[in-house]
Amino acid sequence: MQNNTLPNITSLRFFLALLVILYHVPQFAANRGFAFFQDLAIFQKGTEAVYVFFSLSGFLIIRNLYIEKVQTSTISIRNFYKRRILRIFPLYYSVFIFGIIYYNWVLPALGMLPKDTELPLWKEVLLGATFFANILAKYQPGGVLEILWSIAIEEQFYLIVAPLFLLLPAKRMITFLLGFTVVYFLIYNWDIWTFAKENKLYFYYFSLSGFLAILHCKNPKFRANKIVLLISSFLFLSYFLTNFWFSHLSGFYYQLFGMLVSSVFIFSVIDYPMSFLENAKLKYLGKISYGIYMLHSIVMQVVGFLYLKIHHYFSDVLSIVLFNILVILGTVLLAHLSYKYFESYFLKQKKRLWS
Repeated sequence: MQNNTLPNITSLRFFLALLVILYHVPQFAANRGFAFFQDLAIFQKGTEAVYVFFSLSGFLIIRNLYIEKVQTSTISIRNFYKRRILRIFPLYYSVFIFGIIYYNWVLPALGMLPKDTELPLWKEVLLGATFFANILAKYQPGGVLEILWSIAIEEQFYLIVAPLFLLLPAKRMITFLLGFTVVYFLIYNWDIWTFAKENKLYFYYFSLSGFLAILHCKNPKFRANKIVLLISSFLFLSYFLTNFWFSHLSGFYYQLFGMLVSSVFIFSVIDYPMSFLENAKLKYLGKISYGIYMLHSIVMQVVGFLYLKIHHYFSDVLSIVLFNILVILGTVLLAHLSYKYFESYFLKQKKRLWS
Protein backbone atom coordinates (compact mmCIF):
# COMPACT_ATOMS: atom_id res chain seq x y z
CA MET A 1 0.00 0.00 0.00
CA GLN A 2 1.34 3.43 -0.93
CA ASN A 3 1.12 6.42 1.38
CA ASN A 4 0.00 9.19 -0.95
CA THR A 5 0.53 12.73 0.30
CA LEU A 6 -2.61 14.88 0.31
CA PRO A 7 -2.46 18.45 -1.03
CA ASN A 8 -1.84 21.42 1.29
CA ILE A 9 -1.34 19.32 4.41
CA THR A 10 2.46 19.21 4.48
CA SER A 11 2.92 22.99 4.45
CA LEU A 12 0.18 23.39 7.05
CA ARG A 13 2.33 21.40 9.45
CA PHE A 14 5.06 24.03 9.26
CA PHE A 15 2.72 26.89 10.14
CA LEU A 16 1.39 24.93 13.11
CA ALA A 17 4.93 24.27 14.35
CA LEU A 18 5.73 27.96 13.90
CA LEU A 19 2.73 28.91 16.04
CA VAL A 20 4.05 26.66 18.79
CA ILE A 21 7.40 28.47 18.66
CA LEU A 22 5.73 31.89 18.76
CA TYR A 23 3.77 30.72 21.79
CA HIS A 24 6.77 29.44 23.73
CA VAL A 25 9.31 32.19 22.97
CA PRO A 26 7.55 34.95 25.00
CA GLN A 27 7.07 32.57 27.93
CA PHE A 28 10.74 31.60 27.86
CA ALA A 29 11.87 35.25 27.55
CA ALA A 30 9.60 36.41 30.39
CA ASN A 31 10.91 33.68 32.72
CA ARG A 32 14.47 34.87 32.14
CA GLY A 33 13.88 38.59 32.39
CA PHE A 34 14.21 39.31 28.66
CA ALA A 35 11.93 41.68 26.80
CA PHE A 36 8.97 39.85 25.29
CA PHE A 37 5.79 40.45 23.33
CA GLN A 38 2.65 38.30 23.32
CA ASP A 39 -0.22 40.76 23.01
CA LEU A 40 -1.38 39.59 19.58
CA ALA A 41 -3.55 36.48 19.40
CA ILE A 42 -1.09 34.72 17.09
CA PHE A 43 1.43 34.57 19.97
CA GLN A 44 -1.13 32.80 22.20
CA LYS A 45 -2.20 29.89 20.00
CA GLY A 46 0.41 27.21 20.61
CA THR A 47 -2.04 24.92 22.39
CA GLU A 48 -4.59 25.29 19.60
CA ALA A 49 -1.88 24.48 17.07
CA VAL A 50 -1.21 21.22 18.91
CA TYR A 51 -4.94 20.42 18.73
CA VAL A 52 -4.80 20.80 14.96
CA PHE A 53 -1.72 18.57 14.87
CA PHE A 54 -3.88 15.96 16.62
CA SER A 55 -6.61 16.41 14.02
CA LEU A 56 -4.12 16.14 11.16
CA SER A 57 -2.62 13.01 12.63
CA GLY A 58 -6.02 11.40 13.12
CA PHE A 59 -7.12 12.23 9.59
CA LEU A 60 -4.02 10.86 7.91
CA ILE A 61 -3.33 7.80 10.01
CA ILE A 62 -6.91 6.60 10.39
CA ARG A 63 -7.34 7.15 6.66
CA ASN A 64 -4.35 4.90 6.00
CA LEU A 65 -5.61 2.24 8.42
CA TYR A 66 -9.03 2.25 6.76
CA ILE A 67 -7.56 1.98 3.26
CA GLU A 68 -5.37 -0.92 4.39
CA LYS A 69 -8.37 -2.66 5.93
CA VAL A 70 -10.45 -2.26 2.76
CA GLN A 71 -7.68 -3.39 0.45
CA THR A 72 -6.40 -6.35 2.47
CA SER A 73 -9.30 -7.17 4.84
CA THR A 74 -6.86 -6.81 7.72
CA ILE A 75 -4.37 -4.43 9.31
CA SER A 76 -0.75 -5.35 9.90
CA ILE A 77 -0.36 -4.21 13.50
CA ARG A 78 3.30 -5.18 13.37
CA ASN A 79 4.02 -2.95 10.38
CA PHE A 80 1.87 -0.14 11.78
CA TYR A 81 3.85 0.02 14.99
CA LYS A 82 7.12 -0.38 13.12
CA ARG A 83 6.23 2.71 11.08
CA ARG A 84 5.34 4.63 14.24
CA ILE A 85 8.59 3.58 15.90
CA LEU A 86 10.72 4.55 12.91
CA ARG A 87 9.04 7.95 12.59
CA ILE A 88 8.59 8.94 16.23
CA PHE A 89 11.08 7.14 18.44
CA PRO A 90 14.50 8.35 17.15
CA LEU A 91 13.86 12.06 17.66
CA TYR A 92 11.59 11.58 20.68
CA TYR A 93 14.20 9.63 22.62
CA SER A 94 17.01 11.91 21.48
CA VAL A 95 15.20 14.94 22.89
CA PHE A 96 14.16 13.01 25.98
CA ILE A 97 17.70 11.88 26.78
CA PHE A 98 19.03 15.39 26.14
CA GLY A 99 16.41 16.85 28.49
CA ILE A 100 17.16 14.39 31.28
CA ILE A 101 20.90 15.09 31.08
CA TYR A 102 20.42 18.84 30.66
CA TYR A 103 18.17 19.40 33.67
CA ASN A 104 19.74 16.87 36.01
CA TRP A 105 23.45 17.36 35.31
CA VAL A 106 24.30 20.21 32.91
CA LEU A 107 22.37 23.04 34.59
CA PRO A 108 23.41 22.03 38.12
CA ALA A 109 27.04 21.88 36.96
CA LEU A 110 26.69 25.44 35.66
CA GLY A 111 25.19 26.60 38.92
CA MET A 112 21.79 27.13 37.28
CA LEU A 113 19.46 24.74 39.06
CA PRO A 114 16.26 23.82 37.22
CA LYS A 115 12.83 24.35 38.74
CA ASP A 116 12.15 21.97 41.59
CA THR A 117 10.10 18.93 40.67
CA GLU A 118 8.26 16.54 42.95
CA LEU A 119 9.42 13.57 40.92
CA PRO A 120 12.67 11.70 41.57
CA LEU A 121 14.86 11.05 38.55
CA TRP A 122 13.85 7.40 38.19
CA LYS A 123 10.19 8.38 37.86
CA GLU A 124 11.01 11.05 35.27
CA VAL A 125 12.89 8.45 33.23
CA LEU A 126 10.14 5.87 33.61
CA LEU A 127 7.31 8.22 32.58
CA GLY A 128 9.19 9.73 29.65
CA ALA A 129 10.62 6.48 28.34
CA THR A 130 7.23 4.73 28.39
CA PHE A 131 5.39 7.55 26.58
CA PHE A 132 3.63 8.95 29.61
CA ALA A 133 5.28 12.34 29.13
CA ASN A 134 1.85 13.98 29.48
CA ILE A 135 1.85 12.83 33.11
CA LEU A 136 5.49 13.89 33.49
CA ALA A 137 4.66 17.38 32.16
CA LYS A 138 2.34 18.02 35.13
CA TYR A 139 5.42 18.16 37.36
CA GLN A 140 7.11 20.85 35.23
CA PRO A 141 10.37 18.98 34.59
CA GLY A 142 11.60 21.68 32.17
CA GLY A 143 10.54 22.91 28.74
CA VAL A 144 12.63 20.45 26.74
CA LEU A 145 10.85 17.54 28.43
CA GLU A 146 7.42 19.15 28.68
CA ILE A 147 7.17 19.47 24.89
CA LEU A 148 6.95 15.67 24.70
CA TRP A 149 3.43 15.60 26.22
CA SER A 150 1.63 15.79 22.89
CA ILE A 151 3.70 13.02 21.30
CA ALA A 152 2.86 10.77 24.24
CA ILE A 153 -0.88 11.38 23.84
CA GLU A 154 -0.70 10.61 20.14
CA GLU A 155 1.03 7.28 20.75
CA GLN A 156 -1.39 6.39 23.54
CA PHE A 157 -4.32 6.91 21.16
CA TYR A 158 -2.85 4.69 18.44
CA LEU A 159 -1.88 2.04 20.95
CA ILE A 160 -5.62 1.68 21.62
CA VAL A 161 -7.15 2.36 18.21
CA ALA A 162 -5.00 0.27 15.86
CA PRO A 163 -5.83 -3.08 17.55
CA LEU A 164 -9.51 -2.10 17.68
CA PHE A 165 -9.51 -1.44 13.94
CA LEU A 166 -7.93 -4.82 13.37
CA LEU A 167 -10.92 -6.42 15.09
CA LEU A 168 -13.62 -4.20 13.61
CA PRO A 169 -15.00 -4.77 10.10
CA ALA A 170 -14.13 -1.87 7.80
CA LYS A 171 -17.80 -0.88 7.50
CA ARG A 172 -18.04 -0.51 11.31
CA MET A 173 -15.01 1.74 11.72
CA ILE A 174 -16.84 4.91 10.80
CA THR A 175 -19.69 4.18 13.22
CA PHE A 176 -17.24 3.44 15.99
CA LEU A 177 -15.34 6.70 15.43
CA LEU A 178 -18.48 8.83 15.47
CA GLY A 179 -19.84 7.14 18.58
CA PHE A 180 -16.48 7.32 20.32
CA THR A 181 -16.10 11.02 19.50
CA VAL A 182 -19.49 11.99 20.89
CA VAL A 183 -19.30 9.84 24.03
CA TYR A 184 -15.68 10.58 24.84
CA PHE A 185 -16.06 14.32 24.22
CA LEU A 186 -18.90 14.45 26.74
CA ILE A 187 -17.02 12.30 29.26
CA TYR A 188 -13.94 14.50 28.94
CA ASN A 189 -15.56 17.92 29.04
CA TRP A 190 -18.17 17.14 31.68
CA ASP A 191 -15.44 15.81 33.98
CA ILE A 192 -17.11 12.42 34.24
CA TRP A 193 -13.66 10.84 34.13
CA THR A 194 -11.33 13.45 35.59
CA PHE A 195 -8.19 11.45 34.79
CA ALA A 196 -8.70 12.25 31.09
CA LYS A 197 -8.68 16.01 31.59
CA GLU A 198 -5.93 15.95 34.20
CA ASN A 199 -3.66 14.19 31.70
CA LYS A 200 -4.81 16.01 28.54
CA LEU A 201 -6.12 12.93 26.74
CA TYR A 202 -7.56 14.85 23.78
CA PHE A 203 -8.50 11.73 21.85
CA TYR A 204 -11.60 13.27 20.28
CA TYR A 205 -9.50 15.44 17.94
CA PHE A 206 -8.03 12.28 16.40
CA SER A 207 -11.31 10.39 16.19
CA LEU A 208 -13.47 13.11 14.62
CA SER A 209 -10.88 13.77 11.94
CA GLY A 210 -10.60 10.05 11.37
CA PHE A 211 -14.37 9.85 10.96
CA LEU A 212 -14.26 12.52 8.26
CA ALA A 213 -11.27 10.83 6.62
CA ILE A 214 -13.23 7.59 6.22
CA LEU A 215 -16.25 9.48 4.89
CA HIS A 216 -13.93 11.06 2.35
CA CYS A 217 -12.57 7.64 1.32
CA LYS A 218 -15.90 5.80 1.24
CA ASN A 219 -17.73 8.07 -1.16
CA PRO A 220 -15.92 10.00 -3.92
CA LYS A 221 -18.95 12.30 -4.10
CA PHE A 222 -18.63 13.22 -0.44
CA ARG A 223 -16.37 16.21 -0.87
CA ALA A 224 -16.52 19.74 0.51
CA ASN A 225 -17.61 22.33 -2.01
CA LYS A 226 -15.93 25.71 -2.26
CA ILE A 227 -18.49 27.35 0.02
CA VAL A 228 -17.65 24.90 2.81
CA LEU A 229 -13.95 25.47 2.13
CA LEU A 230 -14.41 29.24 2.32
CA ILE A 231 -16.39 29.13 5.56
CA SER A 232 -14.11 26.59 7.24
CA SER A 233 -11.03 28.57 6.15
CA PHE A 234 -12.48 31.79 7.58
CA LEU A 235 -13.31 30.10 10.89
CA PHE A 236 -9.94 28.36 10.99
CA LEU A 237 -8.06 31.62 10.46
CA SER A 238 -10.21 33.44 13.02
CA TYR A 239 -9.41 30.64 15.48
CA PHE A 240 -5.71 31.55 15.27
CA LEU A 241 -5.61 35.22 14.38
CA THR A 242 -8.14 36.47 16.93
CA ASN A 243 -9.26 35.71 20.46
CA PHE A 244 -12.92 36.14 19.57
CA TRP A 245 -13.90 32.50 20.05
CA PHE A 246 -11.81 32.07 23.19
CA SER A 247 -13.42 35.16 24.72
CA HIS A 248 -17.00 34.31 23.76
CA LEU A 249 -17.14 30.54 24.30
CA SER A 250 -16.93 28.56 27.54
CA GLY A 251 -14.35 25.81 27.86
CA PHE A 252 -16.80 23.12 26.71
CA TYR A 253 -17.91 25.04 23.62
CA TYR A 254 -14.41 26.28 22.82
CA GLN A 255 -13.20 22.69 22.70
CA LEU A 256 -16.18 21.73 20.56
CA PHE A 257 -15.52 24.64 18.21
CA GLY A 258 -11.82 23.81 17.92
CA MET A 259 -12.49 20.14 17.26
CA LEU A 260 -15.10 20.84 14.56
CA VAL A 261 -13.22 23.66 12.84
CA SER A 262 -9.91 21.76 12.74
CA SER A 263 -11.46 18.58 11.36
CA VAL A 264 -13.73 20.24 8.81
CA PHE A 265 -10.96 22.53 7.57
CA ILE A 266 -8.64 19.56 6.97
CA PHE A 267 -11.47 17.65 5.31
CA SER A 268 -12.15 20.64 3.04
CA VAL A 269 -8.66 21.80 2.14
CA ILE A 270 -7.35 18.46 0.82
CA ASP A 271 -9.53 18.65 -2.30
CA TYR A 272 -8.39 22.09 -3.41
CA PRO A 273 -4.61 22.29 -3.98
CA MET A 274 -3.36 25.82 -3.36
CA SER A 275 -0.23 27.01 -5.10
CA PHE A 276 0.88 28.84 -1.96
CA LEU A 277 0.69 25.73 0.22
CA GLU A 278 2.10 23.52 -2.53
CA ASN A 279 5.24 25.65 -2.79
CA ALA A 280 8.26 23.34 -2.71
CA LYS A 281 10.14 25.29 -0.02
CA LEU A 282 7.12 25.44 2.25
CA LYS A 283 6.50 21.74 1.74
CA TYR A 284 10.05 21.00 2.79
CA LEU A 285 9.56 23.07 5.94
CA GLY A 286 6.43 21.02 6.55
CA LYS A 287 8.39 17.83 5.98
CA ILE A 288 10.79 18.77 8.76
CA SER A 289 8.04 20.14 11.03
CA TYR A 290 8.33 17.24 13.48
CA GLY A 291 11.92 18.29 14.08
CA ILE A 292 10.89 21.96 14.31
CA TYR A 293 8.32 21.09 16.94
CA MET A 294 10.59 18.80 18.93
CA LEU A 295 13.81 20.81 18.78
CA HIS A 296 12.69 24.40 19.29
CA SER A 297 12.87 24.14 23.09
CA ILE A 298 16.52 23.10 22.86
CA VAL A 299 17.30 26.00 20.53
CA MET A 300 15.58 28.41 22.94
CA GLN A 301 17.90 27.20 25.69
CA VAL A 302 20.97 27.84 23.52
CA VAL A 303 19.77 31.29 22.40
CA GLY A 304 18.86 32.03 26.01
CA PHE A 305 22.44 31.43 27.16
CA LEU A 306 23.65 33.80 24.44
CA TYR A 307 21.10 36.42 25.42
CA LEU A 308 22.17 36.40 29.05
CA LYS A 309 25.34 38.14 27.87
CA ILE A 310 24.05 40.48 25.17
CA HIS A 311 20.37 41.40 25.69
CA HIS A 312 21.29 44.50 27.74
CA TYR A 313 22.79 46.10 24.64
CA PHE A 314 19.50 46.12 22.68
CA SER A 315 16.32 48.11 22.89
CA ASP A 316 13.25 46.10 23.90
CA VAL A 317 11.85 46.06 20.37
CA LEU A 318 15.13 44.95 18.80
CA SER A 319 15.64 42.37 21.54
CA ILE A 320 12.20 40.84 20.94
CA VAL A 321 12.61 40.72 17.16
CA LEU A 322 16.14 39.36 17.30
CA PHE A 323 15.31 36.69 19.87
CA ASN A 324 12.37 35.41 17.83
CA ILE A 325 14.40 35.38 14.61
CA LEU A 326 17.33 33.56 16.19
CA VAL A 327 15.08 30.89 17.69
CA ILE A 328 13.09 30.36 14.47
CA LEU A 329 16.12 30.26 12.17
CA GLY A 330 18.14 28.16 14.60
CA THR A 331 15.27 25.70 14.96
CA VAL A 332 14.78 25.38 11.20
CA LEU A 333 18.52 24.81 10.72
CA LEU A 334 18.70 22.19 13.46
CA ALA A 335 15.55 20.47 12.18
CA HIS A 336 17.01 20.41 8.66
CA LEU A 337 20.24 18.83 9.90
CA SER A 338 18.30 16.34 12.00
CA TYR A 339 16.11 15.36 9.07
CA LYS A 340 18.95 15.06 6.58
CA TYR A 341 21.55 13.31 8.70
CA PHE A 342 19.53 11.48 11.36
CA GLU A 343 15.80 11.02 10.74
CA SER A 344 16.14 10.22 7.03
CA TYR A 345 17.89 6.93 7.81
CA PHE A 346 14.87 5.71 9.77
CA LEU A 347 12.38 7.20 7.30
CA LYS A 348 13.92 5.14 4.50
CA GLN A 349 13.27 2.02 6.55
CA LYS A 350 9.72 3.19 7.20
CA LYS A 351 9.09 3.80 3.51
CA ARG A 352 9.87 0.17 2.71
CA LEU A 353 6.98 -0.93 4.94
CA TRP A 354 4.48 0.81 2.60
CA SER A 355 5.48 -1.27 -0.41
